[in-house]
Amino acid sequence: MVEMAERMATLRAELREVEARLADPDLHADQTSATATLKRHKHLAEIVATADTLDQATDDLGVAREMRRETTGTDDVALLDAEIDELEATVADATERLQLLLLPRDPNDDRNVIVEIRGAAGGEEANLFARDLYEMYIAFARRQQWSTELLGAQPSDMGGFTDVIFLVKGDRVWTRMKFEGGTHRVQRVPVTESQGRIHTSSAAVIVLPEAEEVEVVIEDKDLQIDYFRASGPGGQSVNTTDSAVRVTHVPTGVAVSMQDEKSQLQNREKAMRVLRARLLQQQREQHEAQQSEARRSQVGSADRSEKIRTYNFKENRVTDHRIGLTVHKLDKVLAGELDDVSDALVHDEQQRRLSGDAG
Repeated sequence: MVEMAERMATLRAELREVEARLADPDLHADQTSATATLKRHKHLAEIVATADTLDQATDDLGVAREMRRETTGTDDVALLDAEIDELEATVADATERLQLLLLPRDPNDDRNVIVEIRGAAGGEEANLFARDLYEMYIAFARRQQWSTELLGAQPSDMGGFTDVIFLVKGDRVWTRMKFEGGTHRVQRVPVTESQGRIHTSSAAVIVLPEAEEVEVVIEDKDLQIDYFRASGPGGQSVNTTDSAVRVTHVPTGVAVSMQDEKSQLQNREKAMRVLRARLLQQQREQHEAQQSEARRSQVGSADRSEKIRTYNFKENRVTDHRIGLTVHKLDKVLAGELDDVSDALVHDEQQRRLSGDAG
């Protein structure tokens, strides 16, 4: 208890210091520093508010229990018992919330994310499913009051996506979207199936935290930049200028192509944003690999058997295999109502972190 009190005293003092910095007009001249300070203030304020709630509920609970011991009237006892039950629940909830807030934060929690979806096993049906997932995430982002920006897309012959990349911005985007990385499996009758047979296909989703320019230093001499004409489904040319851009980071071999914009400059800028995110992820994976040889990649081979989630149209079912959760509202999930699944994944991680199992 003494250690907790000392820690809270330190955090309260830091909150006062942060509030003083926010009141300094000079801070807001540097947008990057101002944004970081505002985020730190929000986190500290949440910790202090939760601690205040816990302290008040604990004090009230002590008073209620003392009154309960001294009360004999039946009606009064019933009222006090109900109050004690409510206060005990408040103390338990605030205690768990405070423990979570005091855990070391994921350094990516405040980052925007770059999401890439590509059709995997299943041919054109996989590409159509990739588009379904893209539309699901765009709708989910709207529900979360996040904003999205399409960075690039490769349409398929039947209106799906062989590959689509987009940016998601908002509060705690990484906290939720990081669980979407992996192989998603769909079981349904494809539009290409004439005999009504159910097929199993898959799409791969990759979720990367967006990197700041200062985090990933890319030398111009390490870049190979190629320009070419943008193409659409079937490979046909869709413009008459060489506006499409392929940026290759020569030392690592990581390459990004962009063609959605009509200018080379805009396509190059988008390609560089994705390249920085991929290189940051590569650095992170190399670091983690040094600590754990057992670490698996996010998507694996995108084979049907390596799946994190299954979408079964016949049963209107979505199953997340990592936590054994099944919901029978596939139609609503694909319309962006992913909250039940997302909340469960966040809660599962929180419980594992509280128990010391982060694996």
